[in-house]
Amino acid sequence: MLNNKKILLGVTGSIAAYKAAILIRLLVKAGAEIKMIMTPAASEFISPLTLGTLAKTEVLTDLSDGSTWSNHVKLGRWADVMLIAPLSCNTLSKMANGACDNLLQAIYLSATCPVVVAPAMDEDMWQHPSTKSNLATIESYGNKIIPVNEGELASGLYGEGRMAEPEEIFAWLQRFFVQGQQLKGRNVLITAGPTHEAIDPVRFIGNASSGKMGIAIAKEIHNRGGSVILVTGPTQEKIPDGIHTIKVTSAAEMYQACMDNFDKMDWGIMSAAVADYTPVSFVAEKIKKANDVLTLELKKTTDILKTLGEQKTPRQCLVGFALETNDEIANAKAKLISKQADMIVLNSLKDPGAGFGYDTNKITILDRNGEEHLFETKSKNAVAADIVNTIIKYTHE
Repeated sequence: MLNNKKILLGVTGSIAAYKAAILIRLLVKAGAEIKMIMTPAASEFISPLTLGTLAKTEVLTDLSDGSTWSNHVKLGRWADVMLIAPLSCNTLSKMANGACDNLLQAIYLSATCPVVVAPAMDEDMWQHPSTKSNLATIESYGNKIIPVNEGELASGLYGEGRMAEPEEIFAWLQRFFVQGQQLKGRNVLITAGPTHEAIDPVRFIGNASSGKMGIAIAKEIHNRGGSVILVTGPTQEKIPDGIHTIKVTSAAEMYQACMDNFDKMDWGIMSAAVADYTPVSFVAEKIKKANDVLTLELKKTTDILKTLGEQKTPRQCLVGFALETNDEIANAKAKLISKQADMIVLNSLKDPGAGFGYDTNKITILDRNGEEHLFETKSKNAVAADIVNTIIKYTHE
């Protein structure tokens, strides 16, 4: 599975750097093509000559070497995956905060490929709140984290923080590339973000949805080989390359985009926070502040999820979202039935770190088989993976 895969391996300053030699041997035997970067601190633990010889490539350590400039942008676009193993506490902090003081950081910040890290540090460092915060931050950026092991550490202590063994990292990469083809041939329609319902040329009715959750789902499906059409309302979030995006403003525009595309889709994931009501009429000129009270007449928007539920075929899977403040499970079950959806992803505003604007979320997924799938608070990227995995299980993909 790793034959001809392009792996950009970064090694940082940790006693676990010696394991990079074993990992390189495994990757080379599997037919992977490797390019390497080391931080200056890494070369104090293992020599670039050793790793470069095993990888059959030059090991880069500096942004410039005399008159030669290392093209960090090119390297970040060349790779199928960038793997940093070991990831030291120091480099983790730099990644979380966007520092760019060495070649590895420059490549990381400009990489367009997936980034995977295998942390390695002493237990006290691993358990420190700043480390946990930094890990959560880089995960929210979309980076993947290979779990540490518990075992004997360089300090002589026994505990968590030991880097995963080379064989474990190798197996993780194999699964990663298999997963990258998991949804090949699947077409998925996703909605994200809010809608803005215009009152006059400068005012609108809207909500605080950021679009983060829907975009994270689109990215997860795209990374697994699926073909995505993302219909998004106004959002400031960056949408990854390769995802076909239809930008809309109003609920009516989102409805039309969904109607135009849903019949060709295998899945529909309606995560957008679509306005339930829109002004009956649009005022062509800005409304002046002339009266103490302004009365707006509103009408219901067309229910996109319900309409798709009425139209979907047995081969299609339709997923809706419910953000509730009370009687959460009961309301989600009612929505599941009334909208004729296959699944409802439930958020509760009572849960800390869940809802609009957060980088985290806490969900419960209810399906038509009567199953309830509960998940703890996680980054929205991790939540997206949970949602996709649950759909795959439900549809037996």
